[in-house]
Amino acid sequence: MIKDLPENIVKDIAIAVALEKESAETKLWYVYLINLKNQAIENVLVTSKGYGEKDGVAVKTSVLRHMFPIVEGNSSKLIEPIDEQTFGLNNEYWLSFYIGKDIFDKKFIFLPESIVELNFIKLPILNKVGVMIR
Repeated sequence: MIKDLPENIVKDIAIAVALEKESAETKLWYVYLINLKNQAIENVLVTSKGYGEKDGVAVKTSVLRHMFPIVEGNSSKLIEPIDEQTFGLNNEYWLSFYIGKDIFDKKFIFLPESIVELNFIKLPILNKVGVMIR
């Protein structure tokens, strides 16, 4: 049964948290889906949620769902803004998409305190700084 299902491994797809704007008072952050493939992905569904502990109390954010009919190859899609106050939580993004008739899915988790300047890279396609999980 489950052993008969194909093992569709997600490659060349990333979720990134990018620093959009910075001023003396605030920083503006956005989460992006980056398609590093040369081909489009279709019927893309991304769910996001945060969970963990803050000040010794269990915290959960709302589950948000985002749908994109198509994400072209070598391009990106804005998923959502993200608040710096959630960086101390696990920020989970579950991605599901099709290539032809094959379905793919993968969970991306930004661990607490992983979205920090020490982990910044120049994000491909976006040409912004941030943290990326591939």
